[in-house]
Amino acid sequence: MIPTMMIQIMETATMAIKEKQALKLRHEWKININPQDDLILSSRLRKLFRHDAYADSHGIYRVSSCYFDTPYDKALRQKIDGVNRREKFRLRYYGDDTSFIRLEKKFKINGLCGKHSVRITKEQAERILWGDIEFLLECEHPLLIELYSKMKGQLLSPKTIVTYEREAFLYEAGKVRITIDRNLRTGLGSIDFLNPSLHHIFVSENLTVLEVKYDEFLPEIVTMAVQVPSRQASANSKYAICRRYD
Repeated sequence: MIPTMMIQIMETATMAIKEKQALKLRHEWKININPQDDLILSSRLRKLFRHDAYADSHGIYRVSSCYFDTPYDKALRQKIDGVNRREKFRLRYYGDDTSFIRLEKKFKINGLCGKHSVRITKEQAERILWGDIEFLLECEHPLLIELYSKMKGQLLSPKTIVTYEREAFLYEAGKVRITIDRNLRTGLGSIDFLNPSLHHIFVSENLTVLEVKYDEFLPEIVTMAVQVPSRQASANSKYAICRRYD
């Protein structure tokens, strides 16, 4: 049975999120593509759209995420089973820069996706990874309080590291974001997540994931640009793929 104090914390966190963070849902679809598709698509997209701000001179940057799950793999099972309302927590940083880290909660509701996030310090991230989370109760941001309540109430803990190279394109009409994620890798230990030199295992050198996110509508120019013959939208997630290598 969950203690009364824990229930109160969870209720407070839920109410705070509803009050302080608007629920913004977006459309999202993804396709697994091969290297040849990747070459054709990336060449086409570079001519039509601009890269996002994280990109280097080649338009690419590394994404490193550490995903959380329960002892019974609630987030993983809900993803595999296609549950209509689901969520997962992760820590994320870009390139080798561990001075800029976010805690994110990605959620899906009836096929639409959304995300809440808050920037945290490297020290805070390290404490979370080690399970030293009492300090979260002193934080004002509702997402940090919610993480505390679920690490206590659901035994949520760091589970898997997911790393890849991303090339991202933006198109203002429809607030479209197109990403091509390559060289999917998984880490050997979540405690070492903040070590940019951590050894990673390649999941598949031939697997590239094309993702498209947008608000109310998808402009025709984007629809035409991302067409890949004989490819269909996939329900795979990079987190689920990497969990095969636990």
